This record gives sequence, structure tokens and C-alpha cells, in this order.
Amino acid sequence: MACYSHPPPSTGANEASSASISAVHPDIIQTHILTRLDGPTLASAACTSSELHALASHQPLWANICHSTWPSSSTPRVRQVISTFPAGPLSFFSDSFPLLTNLEPNTATATSGIAPKHDHDRPCELISAVDIYHRGKLILSKVIETETVTGWFRCSPFRIDLLDPKDVVPTQIKYPEGQEADTCRDLGDDLTLSWIMIDPTGRRAMNLSSHSPVSVQRHWLSGEVHARFASILQGKKGTASEHVQCGILVTCGGSGGGEMQIREVSLQVEDMDGMHLNGREGLVILERALGGRKGRKGRRRVAEGRKRYEEYLERKKERKERKLRTEGTLDTLCVAFGDHDGMICPFFESTMAKKAGGKWVVNSRGKPFTKMEQEEKEGVKSISSLLCFVFLRGYGATLQLLF
Repeated sequence: MACYSHPPPSTGANEASSASISAVHPDIIQTHILTRLDGPTLASAACTSSELHALASHQPLWANICHSTWPSSSTPRVRQVISTFPAGPLSFFSDSFPLLTNLEPNTATATSGIAPKHDHDRPCELISAVDIYHRGKLILSKVIETETVTGWFRCSPFRIDLLDPKDVVPTQIKYPEGQEADTCRDLGDDLTLSWIMIDPTGRRAMNLSSHSPVSVQRHWLSGEVHARFASILQGKKGTASEHVQCGILVTCGGSGGGEMQIREVSLQVEDMDGMHLNGREGLVILERALGGRKGRKGRRRVAEGRKRYEEYLERKKERKERKLRTEGTLDTLCVAFGDHDGMICPFFESTMAKKAGGKWVVNSRGKPFTKMEQEEKEGVKSISSLLCFVFLRGYGATLQLLF
């Protein structure tokens, strides 16, 4: 039997930690200590001992954290939906705090192009809980519900507008003047945004924002500042929707007194060709993201989100260059076959007949065509051009599949 002159250090440390925690009354820990922690710190503390795990699982504790982190979650509608989550506010925080980076779908349907659910099984509405901060101070908090069952939603471009067209949100922030890049960069460093998309039917949530802007630009004509937040989601493999951008655009303008106004906050989903997805397609993408595993939870989540956005832009650029190369090859083929009218039409011209005296007479090459003959000739050329176009387009589609 092994003998120890001294107890193992780890065992002693654990016993000392357990003894020190047990010596403090649970009400003191729960009321005066755990309430001072933010969500990630509280989750880390819950992993240190069974006593802290039990105390840190208290639902009112996590409800307060959710409300302080996202004031929009304190509205009656969102509170009611959160209460239906498996672990209540704890589940909601676990779903909403991580950024959507390095997503991996749980099933093979994400790469097969088959929707994991039928249309009638999809949520009949989506709830967006949005909070915008400037230097840590809340400047906008709003909840909007979007129905997803009508034909108008499913066939129209997927777009959620947080504000009505005539509404503006005034702030006490000085609007950045001038065309210098530093003015936009400073605003980008100060703005943070959270856009939590909630599926009340599936009792799931996710944060579609990159937390900090991925780009801030001033519009060349209106002078408004556009701050873009984005998350990159996965779609059907091998298509333009293999990676899609869920972009959130915040448009800021200046008031007469020089203060900044928020004039527009909108969310759209676009593929790698820059085409906006319609409601049905966007709903499929969001459904996959809700069922996927989340990414970064710590301080590096912002850097990871920006890196993922830059990788998306690089893939988008490569795809565009690949399409241009394919179209260049197609143009070369069109030039090569450009004289097809000269090869095909003379045959028809030499055999084209005109009716004279009840008989068809072959027209000679030297005689001018009548108006009817000219129309017939143009019709033949149009048909031959169409056949050549169909052939080349089919060949071009084959090139796109190969390259």
C-alpha cells in the first residue's frame, strides 16, 4: 500500500475550497456574490463545485442576467416565451450569448439541400429582440414579431425592418461630421448590437449579430452612416447559398441640432452572388442555424465573427472570379461559332423557293428576295441563332459544374 508523507495537493485544495464555500451561508452567496457576476463568469463559477452549481442554477438569477444583458428580453412577450424554454432563462442565455461562428449542423440535411422540416412544421412566427448600445449605453431596445406563414412573406425577399419608414430614434450622441474615415471608424468602435432571433415554437434562440460592426461606411450621396453587422450561416452545399450572409444594417443620420438619429435597422439574408433570399429560403437557413451548434462564447467571439465575415468575402470574390472565367470561355465559344449564320443561312437561301404560277421555283443567288422571302430568311436566321444559343448555354452550364 502506498504511503504519503503529505496529502496530495489537489485533494487538499479541493477540500479547502469546499470547506470555505460551505462556511458561507448560501443566501449570502446567492444574494451578495453571484448577483455581481455576468453570465460567462457565473457559468464558470458553477463548474467549480456542486454547491456553486446548485446555487448558480437559480432561475431568477439568470433571468436578471438576461434582462441586464438584453433589456428587450424583459418585455412581457419575450418573458413568456423564455419561460417555455427547457431550463428557462439559463437555456435562453446559453442559446443567445454565443456568436454564430464555426457552425456545424446536427444532421446531414444541411449538405443535402433537403429541408429538415416540412413547411407546415416550421414556426408560424419569429420574434426579434434587438438592443443597440453606444459606449455601453442603451440607445435602442425593441421587440418585433414577424409572421412566416403567408404567401407574401414566403415569396418576397426576406427582410425584417425594426423601424417604420417614417420613424427615427433620437439620441444624445454627436453625429460625426466630415468625410474622413476616422469619423466612421470611431462610431464603429463605439456601437454594439444584439439581434436575438427567437423561435417560440421550437423554444430556441440565436444571436444573429457580430456584436461589433464588420464595416462602417458613409453613403456618398446622402451622407448617412451605414454600420453593418453580420453573421455567416451555412446553406446548401455546392450552390450560391452554400454560405449566406445574414446582414443587419443600421443607418444613422444627423438632426438639425447635430445629434445622431437612428433612421433604419433592417435584417436581410443574401447568398454569395449578392442575391437576396426570399422568405421561404431564408426561413430554411435560419432553421438550420437554430439547430446547429454555436461558436465562440468568450472575449474572442468578436474577432472570430469578423474573421468569419472576411473569409466569406474572400469566398464571394473567388466565386465571382470563377464565374467571370467561365463566362470568358463562353464568350470565346460564341466568337468561334459567330459565323454560324454564314454557314447555315446560305444553304437555306439557295434552296428557298417562291411560288410562281402555282409551282415552287428555286430562287437563284443573284436575284433579290421579295419581302416575304426576306421575312422567311430572317426567321431561319433567328431559329439557327436560337439553336446555337441553346447549345452554348448548355455547354456553359457544363463548364460551371466542372470549374
